[in-house]
Amino acid sequence: MSKTPKELGYHFPAEWHKHTATWLSWPHKEASWPGKIHTVYGPYGKFIKAVSEGELVCINVAGAEMEAFAKEQLVKEGVDLSKIKFYHQSTNDAWCRDHGPAFLIRKDKSEAPIGGVGTDKVIVDWGYNAWGDKYPPYDLDDVIPTLIGEKYDIPVFHPGIVMEGGSVDFNGAGTILTTTACLLNKNRNPHLTKEQIEEYLKSYYGAEQILWLGDGIVGDDTDGHIDDITRFVNEDTVVTVVEENEADENYHLLQENLAELKKMRLLNGKPLNIIELPMPDPVIYDDQRLPASYANFYIANACVAVPTFRCEKDQIALDILTKCFPDRKVIGIDSTDVIWGLGSWHCLSQQEPAV
Repeated sequence: MSKTPKELGYHFPAEWHKHTATWLSWPHKEASWPGKIHTVYGPYGKFIKAVSEGELVCINVAGAEMEAFAKEQLVKEGVDLSKIKFYHQSTNDAWCRDHGPAFLIRKDKSEAPIGGVGTDKVIVDWGYNAWGDKYPPYDLDDVIPTLIGEKYDIPVFHPGIVMEGGSVDFNGAGTILTTTACLLNKNRNPHLTKEQIEEYLKSYYGAEQILWLGDGIVGDDTDGHIDDITRFVNEDTVVTVVEENEADENYHLLQENLAELKKMRLLNGKPLNIIELPMPDPVIYDDQRLPASYANFYIANACVAVPTFRCEKDQIALDILTKCFPDRKVIGIDSTDVIWGLGSWHCLSQQEPAV
């Protein structure tokens, strides 16, 4: 296809847009949770139970054996298996936000499909290199979006550059938030300038404006994904994490991001409404600072699933996010073991919007 999704009238909607489903890839790579993968399945099942109460959950598994194991774990958490659909598509790892399909929908369904693409939904299959070739192999993950497009029999676009779902956040009204630390890192697309990357984002996500923050939080092996620091909660409001302890290594970088957010203007010229979220107490395991953040929540149809970390700030964060999402149940799900994999609920999931 010579035309881009934007030229054909498609865009990537905000996460709070109604979902048809949530996509996941079942956790199985022990090296992602060294010595602890068995501790992941309980909280992961709780996450799936919460999400599946409002939408279908589609899960990539390697085959019948992994599907049977997954069902066994989900039943333990009281998941209604009629809300779960398994796809036998092998993956290298579980981080579906980054290797999963980017679903775009047509903005104006009252018009006939543009350019001969006769569908209300398409997929963009960005290149995936496991966050700068850090964790090979990743060949199975890299083809997941195209496999799903084939199953759905819908068009799949291939921009030909590396891009991860956790590196971008959307307000659904033309604006994308991202970070220079990730998208301008030489381990992703060293041949592209900032302006060229912006053009790819606009063309393949159907956006008009890119807003750039700087660094991500300490311990984030993705080189600074936006979904650990700042998230849209409506078209003109973001929540952003701040660290109150000046001696903490996250303090200054998060203050710099806060200052940048205050300077930003949306397409209509208005400043962002900024709501501050606390950072949890440091989560350290095996002498490693983990990227624990309340910003890694997932907005589902019936709930907002928020990672919690067994500290007193959990409730403060849940109370703040409850005010941000009056139409959804805000649920804290213990992520203390899950974060040993260096990601949480948003990193593990990818939404499929309804048309």
